[in-house]
Amino acid sequence: MPGPLVVLDVDSTLIEDEVIELLADAAGSRALVGDVTERAMRGEIDFAESLRERVATLEGLAVGVLDEVYAQIRVTEGVPELIDGVHGSGGLVGVVSGGFHELLDPLAERLGLDFHRANRLAVRDGRLTGAVDGPIVDARAKADAVIEWASAAAVPMGRTVAVGDGANDLAMMAVAGLSVAFDAKPAVRAAADVAIDVRDLSQVLALLGLRG
Repeated sequence: MPGPLVVLDVDSTLIEDEVIELLADAAGSRALVGDVTERAMRGEIDFAESLRERVATLEGLAVGVLDEVYAQIRVTEGVPELIDGVHGSGGLVGVVSGGFHELLDPLAERLGLDFHRANRLAVRDGRLTGAVDGPIVDARAKADAVIEWASAAAVPMGRTVAVGDGANDLAMMAVAGLSVAFDAKPAVRAAADVAIDVRDLSQVLALLGLRG
């Protein structure tokens, strides 16, 4: 039997931060962006709309700010243990994010992730344009990533696990064999198979029978 495929949300799940808010700090738009983020996570506004609204506030930022923001990212407790435990069982770990490849790519390499997918920021002349480049990774795209990665690795959907905290994670949680609400919004807790309230992702291993 193949090991599990565990797919995690990134912002406030894999990491302690909301990357768009770290970028907004540099742009002076933190208050506006934070409010839109909260409304999107509660499901009050469409994610794609909210993402465009937030990214628009970043227009004009020099691309060098991405390195500064990457240095601020804090990986959630238990992530290395979770990845090692899943890999040790022959499983795979992927992350899919409403955030940005420019920051997720080096993080995925550092952590040894098997799959990762995110949005891209449009850049012109060394500065952010305030737009997203290419299709937006929304709730449907997150669910599609779980299905695609499971198929590519020949992992039955019943052996897939989705871990998230906001409304944008509900679709991938619905298609996964096991859905885990991680320090999540009420609507996500209500929809999930199980909830973890302590911010330690190694606790997912116990759900998989990989730790006592």
